[in-house]
Amino acid sequence: MTGVTDSVCTTFYCNYGWNEILANTSPYSWANWGIAIGLGFSVVGAAWGIWLTGASLVGAAVKAPRIRSKNLVSIIFCEATAIYGVILAIILLNKVTEPTDKTQQYPEDWDWALFYYAGYGVFFSGCSVGFTNIASGISVGIAGSSCALADAQDESLFVKILIVEIFASALGIFGIIVGIIQSNNCQFPT
Repeated sequence: MTGVTDSVCTTFYCNYGWNEILANTSPYSWANWGIAIGLGFSVVGAAWGIWLTGASLVGAAVKAPRIRSKNLVSIIFCEATAIYGVILAIILLNKVTEPTDKTQQYPEDWDWALFYYAGYGVFFSGCSVGFTNIASGISVGIAGSSCALADAQDESLFVKILIVEIFASALGIFGIIVGIIQSNNCQFPT
C-alpha cells in the first residue's frame, strides 16, 4: 500500500489556481466554447418557449378552437430566438481563423495579446447571446402562453398581449446586437 504522498501534486504548475487554467487554455478553445454556448442556449431558450406556449395553446384550443392558427405567431416568436443564435454562431465562426503556419510552436513575434483578446471576446460574445436568448425564449413563452389563454377568453385581448410578446422577443434582438458589438474587434492573428 502506498502512502499519502503519492497523491500529492509535484509538477511545476501544481495548485497555481484559476490563473493557470485561464491563461493556458487555448483561445481557440475559448472561442469554440463561446460559439457552442451561444448556439446551444439559444436553441434551449426557443425550445423552452415553444413548450410553454404550445402547452397552453393546445389546452386553450379545447375551449376555443378558433385560436389554434392565430396563436401560432407565438411559436414563431419563440423560434426566432434560436435563429438569433444561429446567426451569431455563423458570424463568430467566421472570426475564428487558424494560423497560416501550422507548426507546434508559434513564431517569436506572435501577437499573444490579440490572440487571447479574440478568444475571450468570442467566448463572452457567445455567452451574452446564449444567456440573453434563453431569457428571451422563456419570456416569449410565458407571454405566448398568456396570449393563448387570454385569447381563448376574449378575442379583443389578442393584439394587446401580442404587443407584450413582441417586447419579450426584442430581448433576443438586443442580445444579438450586444454580441456583435462585443465580437466586433475580435480577429485571430494569422
